[in-house]
Amino acid sequence: MSLHFLHIVEWGSYLVLNRLVQRESVWVCLSVYLWAGAELTWAHAKVWHLYNDHFRPFQGGQVSIALSSHWIKPQTMTEQDIQECQKSLDFVLGWFAKPIFIDGDYPESMKSNLSSLLPEFSDAEKKYIKGTADFFALSFGATLSFQLLDSQMKFHQLESLSLRQLLYWISCEYNKPKIFIVENSWFVSGSTKRDDAKYIYYLKKFIMETLKAIRYDEVDVFGYTVWSLMDGFEWHRGYSIRRGLFYVDFQSHDKKFLPKSSALFYQKLIERNGFPPLPENQPIDGRFPCDFAWGIVDNYIQVDTTPTQFLDTNVYMWDVHHTKKLIKVDGVATPKRKHHCVDFAAIRLQISLLQEIHVTHFHFSLKWSLILPLGNLSQINHTFLHYYQCFVSELLRVNITPVVALWQPMAENQGLPVVLAKYGAWENPETVQAFVEYAKLCFKSLGHHVKFWITMNEPYVGNLTYSAGHNLLKAHAKAWHLYDKEFRRFQKGKISIALQADWVEPACPFSKNDQEVADRVLEFDIGWLAEPIFGNGDYPHVMREWLHQRNSIDLYNFHLPYFSEEEKKLIQGSFDFLALSHYTTILVDWEKEDALKYDHYLQVQMIKDITWLNSPSRAAVVPWGLRKMLKWVKSKYGDVPVYITANGIDDDQNMVQDKLRVYYIQNYINEALKGFLINIYPQSSFTYYLNISLFVFCSHPLLFLYQGFRVPGIHFNVFRRCISINL
Repeated sequence: MSLHFLHIVEWGSYLVLNRLVQRESVWVCLSVYLWAGAELTWAHAKVWHLYNDHFRPFQGGQVSIALSSHWIKPQTMTEQDIQECQKSLDFVLGWFAKPIFIDGDYPESMKSNLSSLLPEFSDAEKKYIKGTADFFALSFGATLSFQLLDSQMKFHQLESLSLRQLLYWISCEYNKPKIFIVENSWFVSGSTKRDDAKYIYYLKKFIMETLKAIRYDEVDVFGYTVWSLMDGFEWHRGYSIRRGLFYVDFQSHDKKFLPKSSALFYQKLIERNGFPPLPENQPIDGRFPCDFAWGIVDNYIQVDTTPTQFLDTNVYMWDVHHTKKLIKVDGVATPKRKHHCVDFAAIRLQISLLQEIHVTHFHFSLKWSLILPLGNLSQINHTFLHYYQCFVSELLRVNITPVVALWQPMAENQGLPVVLAKYGAWENPETVQAFVEYAKLCFKSLGHHVKFWITMNEPYVGNLTYSAGHNLLKAHAKAWHLYDKEFRRFQKGKISIALQADWVEPACPFSKNDQEVADRVLEFDIGWLAEPIFGNGDYPHVMREWLHQRNSIDLYNFHLPYFSEEEKKLIQGSFDFLALSHYTTILVDWEKEDALKYDHYLQVQMIKDITWLNSPSRAAVVPWGLRKMLKWVKSKYGDVPVYITANGIDDDQNMVQDKLRVYYIQNYINEALKGFLINIYPQSSFTYYLNISLFVFCSHPLLFLYQGFRVPGIHFNVFRRCISINL
């Protein structure tokens, strides 16, 4: 490299330029910067010619100049904002790049804005400067970031970390040069030590974007360099940030260099020469077992009790000539008839959609507050209860098995009758008995049609206190035993609880601390309600141990209740299957990096892999998380029959071509398929044996329900095709 760190000059001139309007006295200072830039360009050209004329024939090397840049995108897609972005890049990168790579002269935007202040090159000088680089050496990252500088330097446009877009712009702007990324990184907090997960995902993003630029945009990038080898003094930011692959304790005497997780990540990446597809994450061809059940879940069905017109006993005439309306004929009526389920028009519409997809199961939740408005049997809404009876009977008529949840948390009164919500909800032990009475009514009224019951559907632990969770578990267990003793023998159904089970992955794959954090979060998120039922009858040991530790050092008292021996016996084993809903995967780190996303209670930092695909609500699409979650369930609870009762993601509501949801369905279902073909599935009848016939698995199908079918879209057809292929 002839010259590096030209951003010091770039910064100065850039800052001065944006304050020209406010302070005319800076003209002299700006002039000095611009002349310094011209001298640097001329010095570089002389060095290049020196090497080209006297050393290249014998040494065979290459010479260039390292140029720093940012990337900026328009605030709005107007011509003015686009020109401002072009000017922003011209004043930083084009200042040196255009004379060297194009025509020996400055960008037009600089010449028109700076008039006589900008030095002029003679024709001979232009010819001498032009072409004095054997490749384009690019520096991109925090060195030239505007995040901590004057906001005016953005020209009122938006800063972006898109290295791929910058590479493509350079390729188009400077005649497709060979590009060597000689410096690239971002920064993390100075308090971050060796498990620098955030830095890893910045690094992953930049390198992945470089690969995309090469493969998809045909940009000629031939090298990549990370900045920097070790932590150091970062100019005006001092020691407040870190960018090294090796950790340095600046307070220690010997200043040893210790490799960070990012160094191990970069080492592995170099060994693999990029991101080769991992065999376990590749799609697999095959079919599910012969009795595999396919379904759809809708949290609450549309309950529309408006009667059909055919129940009206009155006779009407149509006034064709005048009012164009129906006129009731007095004194004339038709005989009354019994109500039939087909009289509810809304039911037929919903079931017709389900039939179109060829599903075998449909999962929905009852509304406790609709059936028992007062929370007890003193007032039963028989109209709504009859509606639910009709709905499940009509499902069976078209060979669709109903999977019915008794309670689902919701924003309004936690999904409870108003009276129960008012007097403490699940915090109140009386809610337990109220739930049992409600469950008994539902078993009596609907049990002849419903063979799959869910007591509690996805209780959200984030909003659940320990005492509320305690009562909820007892309510579930009592409802299960009620069904087992009084209804199972005649109705021959199954009953369990459905828990949300998103996967939790260590942010640093090389960190034992991150693995411990991930294990802890899994126990608090899933094990809290699962362990008493599917495990030993009590809360996870990790929870009790952690809360005991926190209570000893914090001002707060996190009290996790204890079960009596009788309650343990009541709760343990109160299941016929394990129902799980799975939507996404989260990353966790033990290092505190971002205070807004740090959970002080569990001492865990939530991290985003910025290369992951995300939904509009920022839910990450990570198909392999489903397989890992199922494997974890198997290791924790053994051969428990597992039903995936909800799996889905939001998509842009304005897009008819819901490509994201299509991708989600295809890949998550494929991960479920791998459970049969390449993994050990968490169910005794699905235990995997190499090359064994799938017909062995027919006795206990796994239920896979996809969430969110309201209006048929592209995903509607994809899901139907998946089902049809497997039939």
